[in-house]
Amino acid sequence: MRFVLVALFVVGASSSAGEPDFFPKDAKLEKLWSEGDFTEGPAQGPDGCLYFSDIGNRIMKFDPANGKTSEYRKPSSRANGLEFDAKGRLVACEGANTGGGRRISLTEKDGTVRTLADKWQGKRFNSPNDLIIDTKGRVYFTDPRYVGDEPREIDTESVYRIDPDGEVTRIITDVKKPNGIALSPENKTLYVAENNPKGDRFLLAFSLNDDGSVGPKKVLYDFKDDRGIDGMCIDAQGNIFATAGQGKTGGVYIFNPKAVKIGFLATPEVPTNCAFGGDQGSILYVTAGKSLYRIRTNTRGFFLADAVK
Repeated sequence: MRFVLVALFVVGASSSAGEPDFFPKDAKLEKLWSEGDFTEGPAQGPDGCLYFSDIGNRIMKFDPANGKTSEYRKPSSRANGLEFDAKGRLVACEGANTGGGRRISLTEKDGTVRTLADKWQGKRFNSPNDLIIDTKGRVYFTDPRYVGDEPREIDTESVYRIDPDGEVTRIITDVKKPNGIALSPENKTLYVAENNPKGDRFLLAFSLNDDGSVGPKKVLYDFKDDRGIDGMCIDAQGNIFATAGQGKTGGVYIFNPKAVKIGFLATPEVPTNCAFGGDQGSILYVTAGKSLYRIRTNTRGFFLADAVK
């Protein structure tokens, strides 16, 4: 284990008229750790630590109190997207490929890992990628297949919902490669990234009904020939922070709830996901390439634990 903290550059968000600056003028994007194979899925735990996936097959834990990064779970069954539920338990998307669990798992506070769901109508998932949890405890997750030679049992690459009683429902089938997923603070809109390397790269929105079903698909933003959204998170005002692009276009794209692009944060490596954390919820953590980064913001993230108090 080795701790790395490097101030890379001062950044700011380009803002439209009437919109706030999302980053303090003196904010620096800091590299916290860079020893991964491919980092993903950041999520702040109830202990104040930042958990993230190193898709080499482990889950890591960064402790801001001492600046150290350590292994939390190895092997991780190819964990990707992570989220903590209202009880402080870690819920993970486990993907395909060698050693992949192809399931949604839950890690109890005592470290016990169990399966929330690994099948729909008796068929194994393709490769669960990213997830979000609503205020009723329902888990929504995307199930594409980017890597892994395991035989597929489900033809579509879809979005599913797991209810608290364990029932699994397929809710979205008209997205070719669903990737990142997020919820508006009021739990009325489900955002999904269509990230198809050989097709569409959209930010999509679906109205979310009280029963967990969704309305028609709405295209909010088209990345066209650029790399589409991988992961995303939401701030308390409902702004969308989405990791997309590569090279000069790679970074965190900020959209307001009307899907107007109002800010951008460049990253030195290809960005994969982001999440808010810190004591005040105003630190933006970003996974990119082999690394974990953070930066101070002028906003605050939306947290499930706050919403269900």
